[in-house]
Amino acid sequence: QVQLQESGPGLVKPSQTLSLTCTVSGGSITTNYYFWHWVRQPPGKGLEWMGHIAYSGSPYYSPSLKSRTSISRDTSKNHVTLQLSSVTPEDTAVYYCVREQAYAYDAWGQGTQVTVSS
Repeated sequence: QVQLQESGPGLVKPSQTLSLTCTVSGGSITTNYYFWHWVRQPPGKGLEWMGHIAYSGSPYYSPSLKSRTSISRDTSKNHVTLQLSSVTPEDTAVYYCVREQAYAYDAWGQGTQVTVSS
């Protein structure tokens, strides 16, 4: 059974870069046809897709966040990293790491709260 665990600082100052890690256990991030997504949910709002990195290592980003987002991976550690630059209070949200297979999200991390505040 695959498990995803997000980790990172819970508080980030405006204009700084937010960096989160998704550590995957019970499965490899390079397994064919899996995609590893970052999704966030601001308080009182719906889920927002941010981007993903494919089993091949190719990333793809939401057009609205593309200029500030970078998703990478470390295959030796079996984890996926999200970086979001120039954060503002509007980036305050619960951030989730999610696995997709065959167009379905089939595994979620528990989520990690990130607050942007000075």
